[in-house]
Amino acid sequence: MQFRKTQLDNGLEVIAEINEAAYSVSFGFFVNTGSRNETPEIAGVSHFLEHIAFKGTENRTAEEVNRRLDEIGADANAFTTEEQTVFFASLLPELLGDAVELLGNLLRPALRQDDFETEKQVILEEIRMYDDQPPFGADDKSRELFFAGHPLANSVLGTIESVSNLAIDQVRCYLEEQYCPENIVLIGTGRLDFDQFVRKAESVCGHWKLLQNTAVEKKKPELRRVRGHRGFHRIFKESAAQQYTLLLSDAPSAGDADRFVAGMIANMIGDDVGSRLYWELVDSGVADSAELGTNEFFDNGFFVTGLSSEPEYAEEVLDRTRKIYDEMTLNCLTQEELDRSKNKILSRLVLANERPSGRLFSIGGEWTVHRQYRTIRQDLEEIRRITLDNVEAVLKKYPLNDHLLVTVGPLEKFDSL
Repeated sequence: MQFRKTQLDNGLEVIAEINEAAYSVSFGFFVNTGSRNETPEIAGVSHFLEHIAFKGTENRTAEEVNRRLDEIGADANAFTTEEQTVFFASLLPELLGDAVELLGNLLRPALRQDDFETEKQVILEEIRMYDDQPPFGADDKSRELFFAGHPLANSVLGTIESVSNLAIDQVRCYLEEQYCPENIVLIGTGRLDFDQFVRKAESVCGHWKLLQNTAVEKKKPELRRVRGHRGFHRIFKESAAQQYTLLLSDAPSAGDADRFVAGMIANMIGDDVGSRLYWELVDSGVADSAELGTNEFFDNGFFVTGLSSEPEYAEEVLDRTRKIYDEMTLNCLTQEELDRSKNKILSRLVLANERPSGRLFSIGGEWTVHRQYRTIRQDLEEIRRITLDNVEAVLKKYPLNDHLLVTVGPLEKFDSL
């Protein structure tokens, strides 16, 4: 493996992990903007831009873009989060230049009025579908409640009102402010010639204009650690066949070294197979699913427990989950559980990073948060170093039984408070 990095004259960073033994190449434009950068008036604009970028450029229609991606065999896509918008592709090394040109041009979309209105309807339908499918928007609602008063409460999709009222000039302005070269990192992984990669980036992106320093500072999100809100919220959904319950509690941020331990805790207690929650709730048949996960942001993080069951078992499932979480304060986790979780995490980490497409997001996440490159070996060593003392210290700092509770479903009464 070889790591290379440079920066174009206009501020665009280009980095790569080169693996001559690989048979493929992956790359992505990581734009440091997401829903936390948005005001209520333009809520959902980051996600909207991700969609409309694929509607074409000044020189290519959407059909021509898709046809060309198909011709070069690129597996291409994009996604938006609270903090990033990423355009990525995986393909054969000899066709990398064509793909960089295609995706790079998409970051300067035509923003035609007809396409704008069409895509607006697509996204409005996506919002309605999200609210109409289990767990019926509970994910967004719980984050909104947990981070109330903080930009992380913003929904990635936006709202029916904000998307309906979004104007094309607002999108153009957001594009100019956020998709500036100093706010984007181009990352490549796999079998690639770095010098050629940089030359192609220069030819495609070198003319992108820098923002003035005042504008750059203005668009940076405010970073501040907050304590998540607590409380109980019941959302009645008569049409739901099951009751869905979410528990949110504080956890390490993406910039905290304890994030590795938090991931271990989630696996030990709430992995979908072989964890405390699995054996207590799923294997016993009282819950359809019971999982614990972590979410990390630049300045905050949270544990989230997801439970689903038949309505008549919902309160029992919650009570038994809380009992497990209460036990976490009594040093009840064992070395056997820790070793088993280590093996599972190490295996998943290796499997996920064997291909350039997996390494792309590992490197991208680390670079955009910490401004550093980590090898897969470093991550494996970090996991192996975790002890039960580390686990107990993080559980003491971030207790799972101190949480926000949101339940969605057909139950008109929910007494387990």
